Amino acid sequence: MKKLTILYVTFVLIMIGFINSFAGVQSDSLKSNLVFADTIIKIEANPKQGFNYPYYLRIPKGLNKSDVKYLLVETNNTGVNDTIQFHEQVAYLQIKRNSLGSSLCSNLKIPFLMPVFPRPQKNDGNIYTHAFDRDAAMIDKGEMKRLDLQLIAMIENARVVLSNYEISIKEKILINGFSASGTFANRFTLIQPEIVAGVACGGINAIAILPIAKLEEKKLKYPLGIFDFEALFAAKFNIAAYQQVPQFIYMGEKDTNDAVLFDDAYSNSERKMIYQLLGKTMIPDRFIHCEQIYRNNNVNSTFKIYPDIGHETEQTIFLDVYTFFKNIISQI
Repeated sequence: MKKLTILYVTFVLIMIGFINSFAGVQSDSLKSNLVFADTIIKIEANPKQGFNYPYYLRIPKGLNKSDVKYLLVETNNTGVNDTIQFHEQVAYLQIKRNSLGSSLCSNLKIPFLMPVFPRPQKNDGNIYTHAFDRDAAMIDKGEMKRLDLQLIAMIENARVVLSNYEISIKEKILINGFSASGTFANRFTLIQPEIVAGVACGGINAIAILPIAKLEEKKLKYPLGIFDFEALFAAKFNIAAYQQVPQFIYMGEKDTNDAVLFDDAYSNSERKMIYQLLGKTMIPDRFIHCEQIYRNNNVNSTFKIYPDIGHETEQTIFLDVYTFFKNIISQI
């Protein structure tokens, strides 16, 4: 009897050792799929692949390489300067820590792309590239032509770069932005809805672009609306795809940074039309009017005004944007 007991105990100990060993292998396997340190990669301009400017790619600490990830995109909002080196330096800090996107990258554990688009002052002061205004969209030659397509080329290039790190990304992206980069995200989503899984944009400095061609019989040309969309972008506006994109659009109640007042953001004719059709007061009048138009056109959008907040982001906004993207990521 005692001999049988010894044999049984020995068997149990062997099995426990085997299970622990197997669990250790699983644990080691899981650990091997995790990224242990933040990595920021600079990709140089590659005109042959469709992008004339460099971009940064960040792989956050804690990313699990075993899952297919969304790529988070936020365009640079680096001010006016005539040297690309200046924009590179500021964009590096933005992708590393000085942007809402950097915090989202760290907390969502997904890769993050930021282009280094120029915003020249010399001779081109009214071309607001960082917001992709009408002047920027109308560029038909040279390095700044079709920044939206250049961004898509960067995304496709990033897919290859990330694969070298054993990271796979989904076909569609998440795009985020605030202020000028928020305006870029808002307009990019309307132009290229087929590749956007979700967009969060705040501090959009005037109005949200409207998915309609006319309002009160007035023609809404880009960036007010889509009247001349096909002429500008050589494609028809894909309203069906656009209506499916979840959008979170937000402003601070005390935001007074109204881009309508500035010639580099809106022309005199655009300014007059905005005042006439949507109102002179940005918050809440214009913002609520835009929300109503989105709702009337079945756009999958949430508009939110944050009390006691100006042209800035803070913890409450971050948590809302984080939750918005997390819900998209969690969907099967």
